[in-house]
Amino acid sequence: MFFRFSQSLALFATLALVSACSLERREQSSSRAAQSTITTETLAAMDSIGTDRNQPILIRAFKKESEIEIWKSTRAGTYALMKTYPVCRWSGRLGPKTREGDRQVPEGFYTVTPGQMNPNSAMWLSFNVGYPNSIERALGRTGGDIMVHGTCSSRGCYAMTNEQMDEIYAVMREAFQSGQKVVQFQSYPFRMTAENLAKFRNDPNMPFWKNLKEGSDRFEVTKREMAVNYCGTRYTFGVNDAPGCGEIIADPDAAAVAAKAREDETKVASLIAGGYSAIRMSYSDGDQNMFFRDPSKKKLLDLWASAGEFSRPEALAAVKEQKLDNKGNVISETSISSASDASDQPTLTTAATSSMTTTKSSKTKPSLFDQWFGTNSSSDTEADGVTTNGPVPLPQPRG
Repeated sequence: MFFRFSQSLALFATLALVSACSLERREQSSSRAAQSTITTETLAAMDSIGTDRNQPILIRAFKKESEIEIWKSTRAGTYALMKTYPVCRWSGRLGPKTREGDRQVPEGFYTVTPGQMNPNSAMWLSFNVGYPNSIERALGRTGGDIMVHGTCSSRGCYAMTNEQMDEIYAVMREAFQSGQKVVQFQSYPFRMTAENLAKFRNDPNMPFWKNLKEGSDRFEVTKREMAVNYCGTRYTFGVNDAPGCGEIIADPDAAAVAAKAREDETKVASLIAGGYSAIRMSYSDGDQNMFFRDPSKKKLLDLWASAGEFSRPEALAAVKEQKLDNKGNVISETSISSASDASDQPTLTTAATSSMTTTKSSKTKPSLFDQWFGTNSSSDTEADGVTTNGPVPLPQPRG
């Protein structure tokens, strides 16, 4: 912990002047990436869902819930949820990214190649999500270098802890080195449930979000990676290929996906008819997962904030859920400030977590918080030593 924290302090002066995501650069060694590991718990999670470290992955991110999921291709030929990571920091508000400097985290469907991996990021480890994609370029949207990275400081990125990024990077590295060419990255404003659609029904972004839901529904129904294309301002989806404008492509999953959409629409209508309130999330500058708002973590998180690790920590106190009337006026608001009960925190490993046991060490197992933040000196021994067949291919260093 002291080694990593001292590195963070060394970056403080720079972090105070330059935004997190714009610090992306490449240095001369890749030892940090080579040392990144997959924990024994995560390897056990892979085994429990019928997969292993070499199989392809797919990543899904949810801004409002501040969560990133990694899904693994299984021996059954479909994807299963391997692990959910609480996001330490994201910036902006719900809605797509449209221009350089808007601090927005993009929403849409992206691809990550080995060349987008940065083992020597100034933000610990990172990968570029691929914004702007084809539809965003066609719409004239600007900006770039949108990352998932460490250091818990964001200006338009998903910022994780360094320890989380160690594992995320290692999982991606193993998939790439085993032959995966591209990782699909799905970024959503929130989980595309009927409840959320009812809550945010008055948001001006809802037509765009319903288009994103078409992709989410397809993945939820099929548990397979989908083909993504676009026509005009809308994404299109398919099995092996997605239609462009005026194209018709056979889609064996269309009926099942449409059935889910109808079921959700019926539930949304029922919720609204039953008095389900519309809401709006008010952000000063993004949010973080409630996992990081546990009062027991306050001293360490304050230390990170004072060292420049958190971007705009004061903005976190301004997150509010506003209840709206039928005309869109705010009738009440609730501050989202702290996690009062640890049992309300997300389940970090969802694949047979309760049945997993760690036999590698007989020591008392450190908490996930200790492991991720490095506050327990034994945490390094809990990680599986990953050997690699060489570094993930990298593009040429930037200017």
